[in-house]
Formats: sequence, C-alpha cells, structure tokens
Amino acid sequence: MKLVIIAGGKGTRLGLQNIPKPMVELNEKPLLEHQILLAKRYNINDIYILSGHLSDVIVDYFQDGKKWDVNITHIIEDKPLSTAGALKQLENILLDRFMVFYGDTIMDVDLKLFMEFDATKKDSIGSIIVHPNDHPHDSDLLEIDDGYKVIEVYSKPHKNNIYYANLVNASLYILSPKIFEYIEKDVKLDFGRDIFLRIIKTENLFAYKTTEYLKDMGTPERFKKTKEDFFSGKVTKLNKSYPQKAIFLDRDGVINKEVDNLSNIDRFELIDGVIESIKLINESEFICIVVTNQPVIAKGFLTEKELKLIHNKMDTILGTYGAYLDALYYCPHHPERGFVGEIPKLKVVCKCRKPSNGMLMQASQKYNIDLSRSWMIGDRYVDVKAGKNSNCKTILLQTGHSGNDKNKFNIKPDYICKNLEKAIALILSEELKNDNY
Repeated sequence: MKLVIIAGGKGTRLGLQNIPKPMVELNEKPLLEHQILLAKRYNINDIYILSGHLSDVIVDYFQDGKKWDVNITHIIEDKPLSTAGALKQLENILLDRFMVFYGDTIMDVDLKLFMEFDATKKDSIGSIIVHPNDHPHDSDLLEIDDGYKVIEVYSKPHKNNIYYANLVNASLYILSPKIFEYIEKDVKLDFGRDIFLRIIKTENLFAYKTTEYLKDMGTPERFKKTKEDFFSGKVTKLNKSYPQKAIFLDRDGVINKEVDNLSNIDRFELIDGVIESIKLINESEFICIVVTNQPVIAKGFLTEKELKLIHNKMDTILGTYGAYLDALYYCPHHPERGFVGEIPKLKVVCKCRKPSNGMLMQASQKYNIDLSRSWMIGDRYVDVKAGKNSNCKTILLQTGHSGNDKNKFNIKPDYICKNLEKAIALILSEELKNDNY
C-alpha cells in the first residue's frame, strides 16, 4: 500500500517562521520523519509528500527517501488547496487503495490492524480512523451505525444546544481511487468539511475506532502535551500491538447521579468531581471504558435511540471540559418478565449483563486489554463480581447504591472508596508504586 502525507501546514498558531508545521522536531527528528518511520514499520515504503508552504525545507531534508530506505516523491502545490484539494494532484497516479496521513499528527497506530479492517470493506470508498478526544468542540465529529458505517458528518463549528457523540475524525484514512471523482481540480477542499459530507450520500465509508494515540499538535498547548506524552512513552505504549490497561466504570451512581430506571435525559446529571477524575484517567496510560446494565430498554422504559441521546449528553458535557470516554458498552437485557410495554426479545438471560463479564471481555478483545492489569469501579457488588469474573482489581464506591446488594454476593472488593475521585487517586498511586518498584 502507498502512503500520502499531506504536509502543507504553516504552523501559524505555533509561531513558526522558518519551517513548515510538519518539520517541528520531536527528539531531534522532524514530525514527518517519525511518520515515515511508522509507515516503514508496517512495510509501507512508497510515500508521496504533498507540500506547499516552505516546501523546500521538506524536499531538502527528505530528498528521495533513500536515507530511510523508502521511496519518496514530492508533490508541491502552486496554491493552498487544503487536504482534499491537494490529494487531487495524485489522480491517475494512485490506482489502488492508499493510506493518508496528516503531517501535523503525532501518532503510533497498529497500521496492520487498520489495513486488515479495511480489507473487509472492499465495497467501500474507504475507511477512516475515529476516536474520542479532549477537544470535540473544535473537531469534525461523526455518527456511525452498528456496522461501523459512517452515516453522518458534523463539521466544525457545531450547532449549540445539540448533544453529539465524541467520535472524532482522527485524520488517518485508507481510500479508494474512486475518491478522486468527488474532488474538483484546483479547488480548495477539505475532507472533513467538504468531501466526506458528499460521499456518505452515495458511497459506503467505514469507521475504524481505536484508543491508540493520534493527536494533532496545532496549538502551543496541544504541542506541549503531545511532547510530554511522547517523552513519557505514552504515545508508543498505546499502540494496540501492546496489551493495554483499562479502568472500567459503571455508569449510574458512579458517573451520573443515581435515578431509578433513568429514562428522562433531563434527569441525567454528573456527580461532582467526575469530570476531573475522568480527565486524570485520560492523562494516564489507562483507557477509560464504561460498562453499564441498562434493563430500562428491555423493560420498555427507554429506546436504544433515546439511550444514545443520553450518552451523547454525557459525551458533550465531558468533552466541554476536556474529558472523554474511550468506549462504552451497555447491556439492554433483563431476565424478569412482567413489565407493561416490555420488549420480549430482550427479556433473556445473557452473557453481557453484570455480574457476567461479557462487556468486559468484548472490550478486552477489541482493544487488546490485559484484564489482570485493569480495574473495575462500581457502586454495587454486582459490579465487583463482574470485575472479579474478569480477573480485574475492583473498587466499590460509597456513591449511588453504595453496595446495597451486598447480601446477594459472597465477595469482597479489593478497595472501598468514598467516590470516584478517591478511587482514581488510589489507582494512580498504586501504579506509581509499581513503576518505582
């Protein structure tokens, strides 16, 4: 597979004058060089670099790529064409599916898994990597269906008073040459704002969700944070080829205030301190995953569409303050019958409803999680049991139900904490002890 790196960024917000943004150095190497070395790791050796602003700096440094044992072709635009407009220059050159990087992204992604995902989507115009981030308000957001097909694109800026899922276009794509049919020549066009909005009306575009590290460094604050993550090793450690550590959170009574059979979005309210706690998880080397029983669906009190809106509200509130959930799993089932309006097909004994560990196992398989190095936090012993069933360490919170189902389970949590803040502080202190051991 061939790679295109779109490297036209000026770096105005970073105050750059003599070099283009993709040539900012990390550990004495330009960011572009780190990207080329990442591609080479996965046997992607034919690379096109699309540049414009101060392109001579890029051309002089990389030349034909022989120094890195890759083949580099430089394409220089005469005028700013933005991401899609620049790519149009390669029409009739790229005849097979190809990969696209943005040159201002610090990342470490298992590209083999991404290519394998795309290989199952041969009837599509492409696959794009998506993830949550800490600034969804100024990112292009997507909506996908259960088959990972992109069904809506919400370009920035977003409308006020609407709750969006924190699912961000991470600016790493595999595309079919058919994409060129949707890009006008010599016109400034952006993938997120222009092209993806067009193609989802007539083409299949799929989303590959990952918890791996992909962050743009377009502002001084983001560049400072990404440098810290790079030198701490976090960027590399989050590559899915390495086993991951997760903190699993129950939802009701842990993240939001406990409301019996919550079905009214207006009654969804975060517990004090939760935003700060989740931000601490985001800043650590743990990924943050919600696993929640939602029997209100089986009981007929709430539809899955209405549940999605509640979760969008949660994402939006967290994202407003720079926090995010890496993934969320819910069980819609309930084994007991007899509710007016219940959904018969969901009134079953399943493997996902806690204390069963189906949701944790599903997350573990998808994100390569080492459950023995992970934690389960909940406000009931049913959560503790699910954690124990998964070989996780467990914490019971004194919020929400505060363990009022103790008599149902002959089990003890590893720790009992007053609230989520105390629990995360404990976990991170334990990790620090282990690192210093």
